[in-house]
Amino acid sequence: MKIYTRTGDKGKTSVIGGRVDKDDIRVESYGTVDEVNSYIGKAVTELNPDLFSDVIADLEKIQHELFDCGGDLATISEKAPEKLSEDAITYLEERIDIFIEEAPELEKFILPGGSVPAATLHIARTVTRRAERLVVSLTKTGVPVSPLSLQYLNRLSDYLFALARVVNFRLGVKDVEYARSANVFRGGKRKERE
Repeated sequence: MKIYTRTGDKGKTSVIGGRVDKDDIRVESYGTVDEVNSYIGKAVTELNPDLFSDVIADLEKIQHELFDCGGDLATISEKAPEKLSEDAITYLEERIDIFIEEAPELEKFILPGGSVPAATLHIARTVTRRAERLVVSLTKTGVPVSPLSLQYLNRLSDYLFALARVVNFRLGVKDVEYARSANVFRGGKRKERE
């Protein structure tokens, strides 16, 4: 099987329901979701299965959901059913709540990093935020966009923040507090950002 088709040699690519320019905001959106997926895959390879079997199962589930999200974002046909479901968003919220309870209370902003897998998860988090911003831009173009994709990406970035802290905690690595941060989290339970 050949993986090249030559159909994109003139700067166009296929989406579900037609063809668009390769630099179209829609392509940027689902391409950035694919980038998130790649960083999550990298994080999975960095986690010890004995210590993080629950996390690895979560991340592999999320990788499939990111494919669904990308598929929804790559759809310009209003007749195509959405692949993402509200259950995926609810699951992320439930896991965020569990992780917030597991990690030490947070009072100040923290720097991305700590352990290697936590650093990778922070990269995935920031790329998720970029994907979310791109989807917001996409919604302003007037073309159909799955509202669940935007909600999912918003929750996923919070999930990845909470997870990075749990990974550091389980590995016995302290989060590095931002040196000039005031105490901005009340009781350690505030979500990463809106």
